[in-house]
Amino acid sequence: MANPVHEDTRSLSRGLKPRQLIMMALGSSIGTGLFIGSGKAIGVAGPAVLISFLIAGTILIFVMRMLGEMAAAHPNSGAFSYYAEKAMGPVAGAAVGWLWWIQNVVVVAAEATGAAAILNSLWNTLPQWLLTLVFMVIFTVINLLGVKKFGSLEFWFAILKVLVIVVFLVVGVLLIVGVIPSSGVGFSNLFDHGGFLPTGWAGVASGLLIVVFAFGGTELVTIAAAETENAEHNVGRAIRSVLWRILVFYIGSVFVMVVILPWNSDAVTNPFASVLAEAHLPYAQEITTLIIAVAVLSALNANLYGASRMIFSLSERGLAPRFLSSVTAKHVPAAAVLASVLFGFVAVILNFIDPEHVLSVLLQLLGSTALMMWLATIVSQIILRRRADAAGEKLSVRMWGFPYLSWFTMLLIVLVMLLGFLDTNVRIQLLSTFALTAIIALASWLALRGKKSQAETLISKN
Repeated sequence: MANPVHEDTRSLSRGLKPRQLIMMALGSSIGTGLFIGSGKAIGVAGPAVLISFLIAGTILIFVMRMLGEMAAAHPNSGAFSYYAEKAMGPVAGAAVGWLWWIQNVVVVAAEATGAAAILNSLWNTLPQWLLTLVFMVIFTVINLLGVKKFGSLEFWFAILKVLVIVVFLVVGVLLIVGVIPSSGVGFSNLFDHGGFLPTGWAGVASGLLIVVFAFGGTELVTIAAAETENAEHNVGRAIRSVLWRILVFYIGSVFVMVVILPWNSDAVTNPFASVLAEAHLPYAQEITTLIIAVAVLSALNANLYGASRMIFSLSERGLAPRFLSSVTAKHVPAAAVLASVLFGFVAVILNFIDPEHVLSVLLQLLGSTALMMWLATIVSQIILRRRADAAGEKLSVRMWGFPYLSWFTMLLIVLVMLLGFLDTNVRIQLLSTFALTAIIALASWLALRGKKSQAETLISKN
């Protein structure tokens, strides 16, 4: 018999304010995926990368709407893992939750290492391992102080990133219309250098894979729903902000890049700095480097929060060791936070041993978890929505065009996966993620079976 799903999240604080949740939704996916990943995508697809962003943005908007439907109705720190358990049972919930947690603890280590390496490239005053240690200590303490401190820091991180994007868009538009003189001529870069589709539809497919992985992190807002006042109302508001954020921030920024910069030039390796350099802004490279470092540290903070809440939820539902669901007097899941930072401190030692290669090794450990999470979300939403409709439940947030758009989104993700198998590196990531998911699912099934046998034994003895 499946373990009962607990919906009680009262042991966590409801300390996140609506404005913090909304800014978290705005800033959660503005990170290295936009500042660096966009340049990589332009390099493989050319100006047609705009098509890649439109397709990936469409998938993300629909997935977030489905998550919003479930999060508004059942806020829980386990988010998509919790909904997978409600829809498909504890093994599915455990597989999705543990997979996402493992990826996030590796991401935390990679981001601490990445931020240290970035700042070291500007000011080589402290060794990389020491900077990594400093970042890990600072953000561990912040997360142990409570969700209010986390929410306040992420609020200001998000505001800074949003302001940077707004300034970038304004400068870009002024360059395009000629108010600021530049070396570019109108919109010629969209069609010169091999045309709008210089690498064909294969390039669009390769760019799509990069863009999809860059969108990871947006789901954090549904995890934070469990610690938000009036979640039913505020989560819906935050989710709705995803639509215009994708259109304006990502697609707008990439449009500026491909119009101003030739897609096949070295300038696209750091497109933000290159566009600002076109405007002859002083210290463009240094400013952009600092912005990227801030974005990486913001992602570190957010992923540590998300990982701790995921393992807390798994523990609360009997899918992880029970001590991980304990909380302090301030309603902080301290054990879950410490478990989630452990690998980050291991990375400090790795940075001391081999600072030049540790980041590339950590990045190779990251798989295509976002795609698995998105698929699990769609399946869960279809099942839970059918149950809700059959029971006559009124949902404050509803997926558009159900069930057709839900199935359409699933088809798009399957197509992305199939395209991924055409690329060697992506194929390895996909197969690794599938294998890890299967191992976690098997281990969870064996653990739950063992618990059931123990329970039956105790009942028979009594």
